[in-house]
Amino acid sequence: MAIVLNPGAASPFLLLGDHAGREIPLALGDLGLPAAEFNRHIAWDIGVAGLGARLSQALDAAFLRQRFSRLVIDCNRDPARPDAIPEVSDGAVIPGNRGLSAAAREARVAEVARPYHAAIAAELDARAAHGLGTTLVSLHSFTPRMNGFDRPWRFGVLHAGDSPYSRAVLARLRGELGEALVGDNQPYRMDEVDFTIPVHAGGRGLDYLELEVRQDLLADPAGQAEIAEVVARLLPAALADAGQP
Repeated sequence: MAIVLNPGAASPFLLLGDHAGREIPLALGDLGLPAAEFNRHIAWDIGVAGLGARLSQALDAAFLRQRFSRLVIDCNRDPARPDAIPEVSDGAVIPGNRGLSAAAREARVAEVARPYHAAIAAELDARAAHGLGTTLVSLHSFTPRMNGFDRPWRFGVLHAGDSPYSRAVLARLRGELGEALVGDNQPYRMDEVDFTIPVHAGGRGLDYLELEVRQDLLADPAGQAEIAEVVARLLPAALADAGQP
């Protein structure tokens, strides 16, 4: 099941953490991986659980996050995609994910992915029933170095070119930190691989933000608090910039 902090909060934001957890269902053991691999970015979005909890408190917003590792199933992928259950991630072979039967894959969808997305849908349904407007904010973090490249960005704003709110947040972050430190669809683009925002925001006509934060900035509680202060200050201001209540 998903973990929900501050459910039913009246804030215009609903915070999401697709990759915030790193638990493994008991039946899957350790997926054949050494324990150290679960501390790496391949297993979870480092720091997002702490960041989301702080933002939930600062913004009086609900924060709904996945408890299980993205190595079990990536909840920001269509479950039908082969790479939703990765066999290799950043050079690490995942023995427990290789050669899975259709039934084994469906078991992970049923236990992990489907309940998570059902919880998001239920929260959005409840907000709509109470007449609350919603901007979805999907929180992610990225490794500082990938494929031999040191990533300079502190933040990345991912979008599909259809989000006034994403543009407003991008402008606010760049105004505060400078263009070089805030990526526009960097270090990743929002494309057909993304699942959560297209399904839950696109499917309901909601505006959104998919925010990436560099993981070294979230490595400890002090860093998470510092980033949360910046983000909690800018998100409501950007909402006004985008002309949304």
